[in-house]
Amino acid sequence: MSDSRGEEGGLSQAAPTNNTQDLFDSSSQTVATPQDKVSPVVDEISPSSTSSFEMLDMESVPAPYHVVQPHWFFCRRADDNTSWLPFSIEDSDKLEDAYGNGADKDTVVAVDGERYDVNVKERRRYAVYWEQAPTEVRRCTWFYKGDKDTRFMPYPEDFSERLEDAYKQAVTKDEWKKKLDFPSGETVILHNPKLIMQYQPIGLQDEWVSSPSEHTRPRTVKRGVDNISVEILDGEPEKVDHLVFMVHGIGPACDLRFRSIIQCVNDFRSASLSLLASHYKRAQQEGKVGRVEFLPVNWHSALHGDATGVDEDIQRITLPSISRLRHFTNDTLLDLFFYNSPTYCQTIVDTVASEINRLHVLFKQRHPEFSGAVSVVGHSLGSLILFDMLTNQRTGSEVNTEKMSGSEHCHISIDTLEQILTRLGLQQYLATLQAENMDLESLVLCQETDLKDLGIPLGPRKKILNYVRRKWLPKDCRPSTACLAPGFQVTLQEPLICDPDDNQSPGPMPQQSQLHRAQSVTSAVDYEYFDMGIGQVSIDYPQLSFHPQTFFAFGSPIGMFLTVRGLKRIDPNYTFPTCKSFYNIYHPYDPVAYRIEPMIVSEVDLEPMLIPHHKGRKRMHLELKDSLTRMGMDLKNNVLGSLRTAWQSFARLPVAALPPVEADETTIETNIQEIQGVCEEAEPMVSSEQTEQPEIKVGMLNGGRRIDYVLQEKPIESFNEYLFAIQSHLCYWESEDTALLLLKEIYDKLGVAFEQPQQ
Repeated sequence: MSDSRGEEGGLSQAAPTNNTQDLFDSSSQTVATPQDKVSPVVDEISPSSTSSFEMLDMESVPAPYHVVQPHWFFCRRADDNTSWLPFSIEDSDKLEDAYGNGADKDTVVAVDGERYDVNVKERRRYAVYWEQAPTEVRRCTWFYKGDKDTRFMPYPEDFSERLEDAYKQAVTKDEWKKKLDFPSGETVILHNPKLIMQYQPIGLQDEWVSSPSEHTRPRTVKRGVDNISVEILDGEPEKVDHLVFMVHGIGPACDLRFRSIIQCVNDFRSASLSLLASHYKRAQQEGKVGRVEFLPVNWHSALHGDATGVDEDIQRITLPSISRLRHFTNDTLLDLFFYNSPTYCQTIVDTVASEINRLHVLFKQRHPEFSGAVSVVGHSLGSLILFDMLTNQRTGSEVNTEKMSGSEHCHISIDTLEQILTRLGLQQYLATLQAENMDLESLVLCQETDLKDLGIPLGPRKKILNYVRRKWLPKDCRPSTACLAPGFQVTLQEPLICDPDDNQSPGPMPQQSQLHRAQSVTSAVDYEYFDMGIGQVSIDYPQLSFHPQTFFAFGSPIGMFLTVRGLKRIDPNYTFPTCKSFYNIYHPYDPVAYRIEPMIVSEVDLEPMLIPHHKGRKRMHLELKDSLTRMGMDLKNNVLGSLRTAWQSFARLPVAALPPVEADETTIETNIQEIQGVCEEAEPMVSSEQTEQPEIKVGMLNGGRRIDYVLQEKPIESFNEYLFAIQSHLCYWESEDTALLLLKEIYDKLGVAFEQPQQ
């Protein structure tokens, strides 16, 4: 934006053109009210015209002075673009109350659904759940816009105070055409209550301008947020009904605009709030519905950068040609290979689980009244990570069985934080951790950045994190590498049994060894009778601190990975140990997405469930396609019906008209009955295709309900599938249809009625 502010709050140096859309506003209206109207002939008159100023000075009755109502804004910087966005009305009121109760106090106000904290004294906005640089906050009363700006920008608070003082004097004394000179060189002229312009200093004007006269190109100045065009939301409901963690796929960017997981989840959250207002309006009015909170889970940064050093190792072996493409490959596609590596796969699953658990603990601390359920969402590779993790969760009964069998409790064997630091020779950092009320459970949830913020150097924090990671689960508590994921058994006469003490039952163990050796040879292997576990066999899968209610997979390659791992069929009776619902959601042109249902019900060719449009209808081109299909079936039905009528008419002919063939009467009657039977069977077949198919059970992975759900492609996408293939894989974050499916699943379980908005 050419008219953006700098980091220190100074005004930009671009010279805007004349903008006088409020030149002929009605003088009878009160200043700074939303009822101000804009004259359609404004653009034809220059604000620097002397005659126009004289016309505006014809007001006979001075407008009364009213105190301007401030509104709070926060700054968002992206690349070279700076924009100021308003807080919601609710958040702005909370900030204004805190400001009124003491501007010099270090008051912290939770805003944006308590995902951010604002320090009123510092004028800074801090993220709560993720790492993000603090952003500037302003208490705004005056705004400006140049000819190249798309929206009004707020002045710094001290600048606004001088403008307000001058405006108050002008209104009170009815003295206009006041000129204000600022130290930065800007000049503001208050021509009248409706026309206030800012002129750039001489040094910033075009070279051909000889003096700061009427030929300069001013900015339009507005007083109060009511006089500028900006969308201000009311605010989010305070009550949280459900919590959803969203895990990204490969790479640091999640869409074609190269936005982070945080930005994409913000859009998804905004879409869900809009859909709640339209599809659960009555429930909201009755207080039955609050909102669904979506929190991003970022694991990419833990794998790349200085965390593992793998980027530097990969860079040394990367070819110098086509550098941009190779950089893209190293930063994104390599994540797939990392997940298939036992070394880095362990890092990925540990990071995802610890981040989810950390966010869950933090959310419960900030929302102690929360009693709702929790779900998880995974996109692309993120869905596979969650699938493997949920497959290897343990239920409470399994943990109790381990305790009864004599196995150790799965916790750090060192009793105190002091003993851990002493063993590592880092006891000098004990006071630092104790000052933050850090115990063993908190230490496990810490990431390297957390310890870095405490001032612990790189070497000691690496030692601490490595020790905690390796000692959190003792070896005898770790799952055996020969264990099978429950329910994912391929046919075996003697299935393996996992013992908590890492000892397999004596009978089938030799068979297991032979089968695993057979996998590595080049001869053909009958995988139908090959027993294997799901996921990386050398990975210790961490446990989540809660039982997810539903697992949603977006654009997921789960089906492909299970197939190449050797799994031919999923047991219809299998369910995740701690999660009872699973939805596989995909776009029809997504090149990374694969189906799940054919692996459960292979004998029936099931079409995926079509996700309804959020406005309650099919897209136009799909409706047209269905209409043409029904037309063809109707024509076929009419032809068969005509044939049946003809045979019936032929059968009703007078007996005298028939040839005297006695022996063939039975044959003729039989043929007629057969043809009539064919016609009668054809009609029900057509009608059954036109009616809705009965519900089909596809196993217990989603509680007996359908698993595969397909989005409706847009009309432009249907013209060229290949052109929109990549976009189709990244469309889920902005899909209102996907968001509505999630909300419907969540609130159906809460017993809240779904409302279809009127067209």
